[in-house]
Amino acid sequence: MIYFEDIEVGATTLFGHYDVTREEVIEFAQKYDPQPFHLSDEAAARTHFGRIAASGWHTTAMTMAVIARHVVATEQAGLGSPGIDELRWLKPVYPGDRLTVTGTIVEKTPSRSKPNIGSFRTETTVTNQHGEPVMRYTSIVLMLRKPAD
Repeated sequence: MIYFEDIEVGATTLFGHYDVTREEVIEFAQKYDPQPFHLSDEAAARTHFGRIAASGWHTTAMTMAVIARHVVATEQAGLGSPGIDELRWLKPVYPGDRLTVTGTIVEKTPSRSKPNIGSFRTETTVTNQHGEPVMRYTSIVLMLRKPAD
């Protein structure tokens, strides 16, 4: 199990990859962000996107899927997140893109009120297959501390 004490400021983790499909982009848009440039080639061609682009919220959800799978696979003692800061969608994400998710620990703080918990901040960057950043944010993660022996 990975605990708060195992987290090192400055450490970078490759969480994994996500392959974006046209079907998923359209399905997500139909349910959650039904703007024409997420649903129609013709409508998207009349915008700066040029073609169907994933919703920024879909990009965020795909990123979370990659991170959550990594957290489960590596058996982290995570307790969720109270939020994120400075979310930026930097470039459009298109069907056929391969997203890569990395995170760098920028700060960690033991809880003053709950001695069995700590929090840390991670600068998360998502890049496309060309190495271009498409999204960036800072997450705040809560994590259990190592139990006293």
